[in-house]
Amino acid sequence: MGDLSHWTSRPSPGADILSGARVRLEPLDWSVHGEGLFAATGGAANAGIWEWMPVGPWETPEALRDFLESQNEKLRWRPLVIRDARSGEALSGEVLGMATYMNIREAHGAAEIGCVAFGPKLKRSSEATEALALMAGHVFDLGYRRYEWKCNSLNAASKRAAERFGFTYEGLFRNDMVTKAKSRDTAWYSITDFDWPNVKSALDQWLAPGNFATTGAQIRTLESFRQAT
Repeated sequence: MGDLSHWTSRPSPGADILSGARVRLEPLDWSVHGEGLFAATGGAANAGIWEWMPVGPWETPEALRDFLESQNEKLRWRPLVIRDARSGEALSGEVLGMATYMNIREAHGAAEIGCVAFGPKLKRSSEATEALALMAGHVFDLGYRRYEWKCNSLNAASKRAAERFGFTYEGLFRNDMVTKAKSRDTAWYSITDFDWPNVKSALDQWLAPGNFATTGAQIRTLESFRQAT
């Protein structure tokens, strides 16, 4: 066990703008982001985004707004809106989706990423990976010791995404929730401050411009960089 006699509570994440080469993450301000966020993640066309989550889908902007505001008030969720940061393009500044800091435990240096709602233009993209990297990096820059990812055990895509990014599988919480009239087992993943340097190095190398062909296709996989570090 490490000596934590000098440990102090960490600042809360989620109040800062996080900027990358591809995306810019901004704390949710419904008056600024609401219309774009609903267009990217709400309505019947985007109902599939919420299939495996305990909440949603959202039929109206007001329903999504009211839910996020209630979670902020009751559970201190800190949603970040993901916007296209590329300059000189028609999509510059477009809202692409959101992800949320939740279950924040400043006294223990632990936080979770959840309510990850990627619109169609963000899914399976380098922009999505950069957004997740910015959020993880911010947490560890604040001195956190643990960063969590949890998902429905039947959500194969979410589990693959966690493992690809560098999260370590920790186990299965059986009969963890009743959601949408079904029993949910929850898969738990984490990155610790010990893991982060290796995970970050791989992310930095994968996201580098030289790792992408002119078509935008990756040259090497993220996993290959992580295995080499």
